Formats: sequence, C-alpha cells, structure tokens
Amino acid sequence: MNSVPDSYDFLVLGAGPAGQKAAIQAAKSGQRVLLVDREARAGGECVHRGTIPSKTLRESALYLTGLKQRAAGIVAHGLGPATKVEGLMKRLHQVLSAHEGYLDRQLARNQIERRRGRARFLDEHTVEITAIDGRQDRVRAEFIVIATGSRPRTPADMPVDHEQILDSDSILSLIYLPKSLVVLGAGVIACEFATIFQALGVQVTMVDKGARPLAFLDQELTELFVRKFESNGGRFLAGQKHQAVEQDGLGTCAVVLESGEVLRPEKVLVALGRSAALAGLGLENAGLQPTERGFLGVDAHCRTSVPHIYAAGDVIGPPALAASSMEQGRRAVRHALGLPLGPNTDTIPAGIYTIPEMASVGLTEAEARKRHGPVLCGRARFEELARGQINGETEGLVKLIADPDGEYVLGAQILGEGATELIHLAQMAMVGRLPVSTFVENIFNFPTLAEAYRVAALDVIGQRARLRAAS
Repeated sequence: MNSVPDSYDFLVLGAGPAGQKAAIQAAKSGQRVLLVDREARAGGECVHRGTIPSKTLRESALYLTGLKQRAAGIVAHGLGPATKVEGLMKRLHQVLSAHEGYLDRQLARNQIERRRGRARFLDEHTVEITAIDGRQDRVRAEFIVIATGSRPRTPADMPVDHEQILDSDSILSLIYLPKSLVVLGAGVIACEFATIFQALGVQVTMVDKGARPLAFLDQELTELFVRKFESNGGRFLAGQKHQAVEQDGLGTCAVVLESGEVLRPEKVLVALGRSAALAGLGLENAGLQPTERGFLGVDAHCRTSVPHIYAAGDVIGPPALAASSMEQGRRAVRHALGLPLGPNTDTIPAGIYTIPEMASVGLTEAEARKRHGPVLCGRARFEELARGQINGETEGLVKLIADPDGEYVLGAQILGEGATELIHLAQMAMVGRLPVSTFVENIFNFPTLAEAYRVAALDVIGQRARLRAAS
C-alpha cells in the first residue's frame, strides 16, 4: 500500500453512463480525475450485461418478427427450442468492441486516469482501492462521485441458480431458447425481455402484483401494450404474487401463485427490480448510509448529505435510465465546481425497448388532468399512416397531451416501432414551447411515421375548435 495517498480533484467510482459523464465533465473543466471501476473496460452494467446485450438480442427478434409479418406465404419462418441464443446475438462482440473502443478513446483524450479495482471509503476524503492482484492503494480527492450502478434484486425466497431460474444478467447466458418462460415482475426489464422472447417464439407469461405493467406510463399506453402482448399469445397475470418458485428436477420449474394456480415453465426470469451496488463501499466511514429502499439520498444537484460527495445513476434510484444517469453525472460535477447548470429540465424522455417500443416525455394524461384540469388529448394511430401500412406496423399510437386551451404540448406518449426515436419531436416542441399548430403548419416527409404528429395535432385543434364554438 502506498504510504502517502495520491491526490486528485475528482474521484469517480464507477465507469457506467453516470460515471463516464461525471469524469469527462470534470476533466474538461481542468480537474485532475481518477476513474475507478471493477471492470477492465468502461461502460458498466449498461454496456456489458444490460442495455447493449439485451438490445442486440432485441434487434434479432425484431428482424425475425418483421420477416414473419412481411414474408407470410413467401418464405418459411420459424425458430425452435434448438435455436442457440448465442447465434441470435452474433453481432454482440462487434457492437461491444466498437462501443468500448469509443469510450476508451474518449476517456484517454480527456486525460482521465483509470484504475481497475474495488473501492472502499476509509474516511470522507480517502478511498482504498484493491486491485485484482490484491494490491491496495489509497487515494484522496476533494470531490467524490459515487456511480457504482445496480445489480439485479433477488428476494430471499427466490432460488436463482442462473440455469433454470434466472435474473436479468444470466438470462442472456442461455444456451438454447426455452419453450416456455415465466417472467416475475412487470417493470421495464421484465417487459422488455418478455416481448423479446415472445417474438422469438417462446410461450411467455408475465406475473405481477400490480394492476398493470409499467405503472409510471400513461394507462392508455399500457393497456395497448397488454392487448398486443396477449394477442401474440402471451399471458399477463395482474394482481398476482408468487408463493413459491421451485425446480422439479425434470427440466421444468413450478411457480406457485397465491391464487393457487401453478405455472410450469421451462425457465423463470426473476425481474423484480434492481438494487444499488453499494456493498463493500464502506459508506459508514464517509458518514453516509443508504435510505430505507437501499439507495443513496441526494438533493436536486445529486449531492449527498456529505457536501463534497455526490451520487448519480442507479445508486440514487428511479428513473435509472442511461440518459438520465449521464445528465446526473454531468450536473453533479458542474454543481461541485460552481459552474452554470442550465435549466433542470423535466423533459427527459423515457424509452422502453419492448416489442413494440414505448416512449414517454412530460406528463401522462392522468398527471396532466390532476395539474391542469380538462386537458385535450390528440391521437394518431399507425394504421392511419401509409408508412404504418407499408411496414406492417399498424398497431401503434402517438398521443399528444395539450393544455386545456389546446395550445401547447404538456406530454407525449407513443407505442409502436420507432417510438424511442419519434419521442424527441415532442421533446423539442416542449423545450421550445412550440404551439401545437407547429405540427400542422410544417411539412413532414411522406410516407413517414412522424406524420402521426400532424394527425394528432389536427385532432387537438379540432377539439379546440369545437370547444370554442360551444362556448
């Protein structure tokens, strides 16, 4: 161990989206920065076990689903239980290599020092780093950003063995596609994997104690999602809770529900949320402790109760999105350095990579009605669009939520392929406070799915005109 700790302006713990952006912002501000992570390559869970691997599998599922829709009666299509999951992710190594290379170059050109190891606070300014060879070094920093991410949450009664009963990390290590899968949970990860495996021909059942999946989204959107999921042969069991999950020793599992129903899938995915990765950090030595929910409490600037220690990303809880985590890391460093922060926007979009995609920005209809009263909602269905018919993507919806006068966009909700891209048009309209009529008075390419904004805006304007005529 070094006798005199190395000294830095910023020490960033974790090289995921939040940690990367925090380190880069500090370096660009002329600070000496050390970035510490357990992995050899940057990217964190997002790159190595989460977003990129799952989205790569999703692209294969999406391609095959599209082929099935568009080539019916032309070419044979089908996947069986002998299909290797690895074969469906053949581009993963290429994608990971390219993204990791980009991140490494970005950190290097900003002269950010990096160390691989496990970090543990010795006091509020000093951290001990244990390398993979056991060597221990101490470092001190004026500011510290905790961005260590999260891990799958496994309840004590859940016998996850990573072979038949899996979590969101180990499900990507499956060798063969199962015939059937029960997904416990109905959050973002649960819904994404449920629809991905359904598209690959697996019989999927989702079980959740809630009344509907993705409860933070607009109810109309989630109802459409469930309808689509079940029309494709899936089951969504709402208001249900597991009583026991067991293996029968014969290659299948038994999921016993409190209702008495017993499900017997080949595999079970436990997707009951994620927990902040704080174990082993020695937070108590820095004067910190997790909240009752296991996250780090922070203020609006991502500052913990210890003024020079900040936290960003999954460790502070929802929304736990890569995009919001990046912004949290950036803003944390700017606040620490007293730099201008800009507006603390509430127009960060949420993208959910189910099949089909879902996206949201701003207020849901229920939230808007609670805040503003009788708001106007304009809708456009993909079946009304030439591009939707051409693509075979007819079960989509763009929903614009406008103020009671129908002048400005308060929120937007989209279900349908391309939703995570389309949502940015609504985001920019909200940021620029553009009138709803902007979507009518400007020209969209034809045929495109973006024309849905024009249709939805015309719906709002029509409602507005009827209300004015009635008054």
